[in-house]
Amino acid sequence: MSQQPTVAVLGLGAMGHAFAANLLKNGFETHVWNRTASRGDDLVQAGAILGKTPREAVEGVDVVICMLSDGPTTLAAFQGQDGLLAGLKQGGIVAQMGTLGVDATEQLINYLQAERPDVVFFDAPVSGTKTPAEQAQIVVLASGDREAGAAIEPVFAAISRAVKWLGEAGRASKMKLVVNAWLISMMEGIAESCQLADELGFTIDELWNVLEGGPLAAPYIKGKMEMFKADNYQPQMQLTWALKDINLAIDAGGSRNLPIMQSISRHWQDAVNAGYGDSDLAVVYRYLGAQESNKA
Repeated sequence: MSQQPTVAVLGLGAMGHAFAANLLKNGFETHVWNRTASRGDDLVQAGAILGKTPREAVEGVDVVICMLSDGPTTLAAFQGQDGLLAGLKQGGIVAQMGTLGVDATEQLINYLQAERPDVVFFDAPVSGTKTPAEQAQIVVLASGDREAGAAIEPVFAAISRAVKWLGEAGRASKMKLVVNAWLISMMEGIAESCQLADELGFTIDELWNVLEGGPLAAPYIKGKMEMFKADNYQPQMQLTWALKDINLAIDAGGSRNLPIMQSISRHWQDAVNAGYGDSDLAVVYRYLGAQESNKA
């Protein structure tokens, strides 16, 4: 393709909004849709074209990015007279970039093969949260027929710092669950470790000073420790969504023994039930402290 593809972004939560903003900054004609249309007001002011329905948003575009909350919501956006498939041009490209899990991703792939076999589909969830997305520093985990959908390449380049290709469509969603399981395990681990440090008379800064420069000093963990110190949990990834992701990982694990993930799921469900769900997942540190205070 000699010129930039036109793109539609469906779903303007933290990640989808960042994708659309970066596409606009890079000169792409960008169409947007969101169930709450006002979420795209600033994007429209920056030059985006707002569609009233998924169908209207995708009509005539080359590439569609779906960044919706879960499997049922995503599938619904594809279906019906106002759905994505009703407006998508012949041979259009769809990149599903939300974390839907294995079963929902396979359901979507099968639906597309039955209804629109002409569509080039990419299963392409991302590794990264709100701020990296805004800075185009996420990593795309991509799977699908790369050669058949070459127009996706400049789109991914505009919204990410790297793309990891993982084979046939569906494999990327599987890897995303593995990556998120590790991230969530780290989060719970550092929250509990900082609680232990406090009990034994060490500050968060003292713990980081010991970790810094060594193999355990993950930058992601440093950022979460800063949240602990400031007691500020402005969400990069809401605890509610992190809980959804760990449950998807457990489901995908089948008969595998995953005791840490299962324990985190129960613990984080309690935190969500206690009202912490809209905060960043790092808020589990505060929740742990609140539980200790209640014991006193």
